[in-house]
Amino acid sequence: MQKEHQPYNIQPADRLANVSEYYFSRKLKEVAQMNAEGKNVISLGIGSPDMPPSEETVQVLCEQAKRPDVHGYQPTVGIPELRKAMAGWYKRWYHVDLDPATEIQPLIGSKEGILHVTLAFVNPGDQVLVPNPGYPTYTSLNKILGSEIVNYNLREDNHWQPDFEELEKMDLSRVKIMWTNYPNMPTGANATMELYEKLVDFARRHNIVIVNDNPYSFILNKQPLSILNVPGAKECCIEFNSMSKSHNMPGWRVGMLATNAQFVQWILKIKSNIDSGTFRPMQLAAAQAYNNSVEWHEEANVNVYSRRRQLAEEIMKVLGCSFDPNQVGMFLWGRIPESYNDVEELTEKVLHEARVFITPGFIFGSNGKRYIRISLCAKEDKLAEALERIKKIM
Repeated sequence: MQKEHQPYNIQPADRLANVSEYYFSRKLKEVAQMNAEGKNVISLGIGSPDMPPSEETVQVLCEQAKRPDVHGYQPTVGIPELRKAMAGWYKRWYHVDLDPATEIQPLIGSKEGILHVTLAFVNPGDQVLVPNPGYPTYTSLNKILGSEIVNYNLREDNHWQPDFEELEKMDLSRVKIMWTNYPNMPTGANATMELYEKLVDFARRHNIVIVNDNPYSFILNKQPLSILNVPGAKECCIEFNSMSKSHNMPGWRVGMLATNAQFVQWILKIKSNIDSGTFRPMQLAAAQAYNNSVEWHEEANVNVYSRRRQLAEEIMKVLGCSFDPNQVGMFLWGRIPESYNDVEELTEKVLHEARVFITPGFIFGSNGKRYIRISLCAKEDKLAEALERIKKIM
């Protein structure tokens, strides 16, 4: 007897209702469609470095990948050569001492670090402090994992730093983690020792873990700082760092976190149940990259971006936007003129009339709704062409 046909009806998990597709994922589909129509859009949106790693880095990868004995699973903790290179890099550039055996955990980029740290420290319903404006993944991943998000304000009139007086008035009894990101994205506000000292003091007094995301400290910045420079910071702070920006390796997905040995073990307990270690030749090549010369960093992270930054500033001026010339990092953040009703009125005009994609600041939070962000991850000729196109429509 033939059974009556029953419709197949699977529904996604409830958690998907709390998040939407990443803005850049959606918007870049639109840009791709415009390009398919022959419109040749210049993208000044995402921060994906367009320059290569050092030659020595690529050479090690190629040489090691040819070996027959390097293609097996790797330990989740990372190989000793990589951990020692990470510790040496922190000592050389940040003057921070780290035990490579116990105080470092290699990551497959900082994004997965956000996931693993949240799983290790935050129970569903616990609160996390998230900056507004800030990196959207702090919000989206915590929503997926059931954390209660409490935004704290970053404002231009306070140099895009946390308002500690405002924070002290909050009920912080359920807060487990405070996400910070200095040098800041999207605003370009630089790190200072005074800020880091305030954050460490705040964390210790309120029994909160500060997680500082620090991938931009080398870009247009000759004096990189770490929150771990502050005495006692290891007890209450975790710092992420990434090779994506500082070493031109975004597609390699190599990053790290540094903190005290106990925190590393808790995070490793999560991570070891989710993934294995990165391909061994990639780890050895990353270890080589951590030995890049001062001259390499000066050219790749300062000189090239300085030339591009000058063009981005000209674009801001043509658009009538104001900006802080002391910004660091691989973006330029600017406030739009009051004549526009909202930021998308400007960014959509630029996209569809000049065929240049610029990021609207609202995607980083409500405090970014009157701002735009220009990426410096485009060659100078493309930035110059974008400038000329925008001049024609303005």
